[in-house]
Amino acid sequence: MKLTKMLILLFALGNVGAGARVTEKATFGGGCFWCLEAVFEDLKGVASVTSGYAGGAQANPTYEAVCSGQTGHAEVIQVEFDPVILSYQDLMKIFFTMHDPTTPNQQGADRGTQYRSIVLYESPAQKVAAEAARKEAQGHYRSPIVTEIVPLTKFYGAEGYHQGYYKLNTKKPYCSAVIAPKVKKMRETFGSLLK
Repeated sequence: MKLTKMLILLFALGNVGAGARVTEKATFGGGCFWCLEAVFEDLKGVASVTSGYAGGAQANPTYEAVCSGQTGHAEVIQVEFDPVILSYQDLMKIFFTMHDPTTPNQQGADRGTQYRSIVLYESPAQKVAAEAARKEAQGHYRSPIVTEIVPLTKFYGAEGYHQGYYKLNTKKPYCSAVIAPKVKKMRETFGSLLK
């Protein structure tokens, strides 16, 4: 066993022995991050969901800059989760069910490169799982899936007013017309995975 693998194993065993849970992060985007945040935050095993930006070149992008389409970033969420309770494969299945991965640079009325379907993996295992999930999901869609699967280089958290947006603004027209139906679909389809 290589020294690096041995150290990782010892660290993990040390944390388990101390009662601490080891979490992982999954980063992906499928349209407006408010929608995906609302869908994923009520799942068992999810410690946090952060709306943000990834997949572009500009450092420290703002919402306005990302919306201009000039930064290359997509609106994404980063899910911190306990893989013992909720697997990365479960997250990918939900992801490919809860948005339309066949529309390039668009989800519903939201158009632009910032709304593209994208998975940003943090490990070779996540890459393999994302590719397998994309292949499996293709069987549920007539049009080809256009979801990008690329390595995560940097995640930038979005401005504070974007975090927890749906829960804070359920009565706003966008929330009731666009987000609420997605949350309802998730609860009906994946009810066994809810907290």
